[in-house]
Amino acid sequence: MSGPILIFDSGVGGLSVARALRQHYPSAALCYACDNAWLPYGLRDDATLAKRIVMVCQAAVQACQASVLVVACNTASTLALEGLRQTLSIPVIGTVPAIKPAALMSTSRHIGLLATTATVNRPYTQGLIDSFASDCVVTKIAADALVTEAEAWLAGTPLNAPRIQQALAPLWQATQESPALDTVVLGCTHFPLLQPLLVTLAPAPITWVDSGDAIARRVGQVATTLVSSAHDGRCFTTAPAQALTDGFARYGFHEPRPLVLPGAR
Repeated sequence: MSGPILIFDSGVGGLSVARALRQHYPSAALCYACDNAWLPYGLRDDATLAKRIVMVCQAAVQACQASVLVVACNTASTLALEGLRQTLSIPVIGTVPAIKPAALMSTSRHIGLLATTATVNRPYTQGLIDSFASDCVVTKIAADALVTEAEAWLAGTPLNAPRIQQALAPLWQATQESPALDTVVLGCTHFPLLQPLLVTLAPAPITWVDSGDAIARRVGQVATTLVSSAHDGRCFTTAPAQALTDGFARYGFHEPRPLVLPGAR
């Protein structure tokens, strides 16, 4: 497999996965595609969204000549992995909240799940908790505001610390309970982009866990060869995203180019 690893997300959250991939495989070519025309995905109905994800990923795989597709979005993974694997001839790797590693790391047996409303409420997420953290207290917190903050921050807008503090207040409260929360799952790929700020805001030491390393290890298992290519650093968006050019560059990607979808002129 000599083509690049394609990272797909509805927005810029997949850049946290790109960071993990570059750390694990510094010589591997990466390509990025985001469906920012439909951001945020949580506002769409599941059936329509699943079809859209397959269509956009097919176009992105073709544009990048990718050898592996990483779906760096929890919502897209729960809705469209089966359809993508049926449609594409390359390996497809999904993203799930890192409940299992968090439960293994927690000393107090009280963990937090910080995610979007859609992820917090999905039966799939509760299934992960039942399977891997049944002996833990799990505080689930929907923090959709953090997605907006991460997108704006990458576009050069200063972070709104009071808004972030408000979104995180239930999480900080859980660190004062008994047993005290000691480990937090960053259940949205946008959230690790904000982790340095989260660390400084936390009122007590917290272990933060995301899916980036697990995804990178899985890529290494399914890809027989990861090499540099002329496609390294290419970036595609479904809506204009010039404001994100500098942000993408911070993670090794070129200026965003329009992704041509079927039926588009």
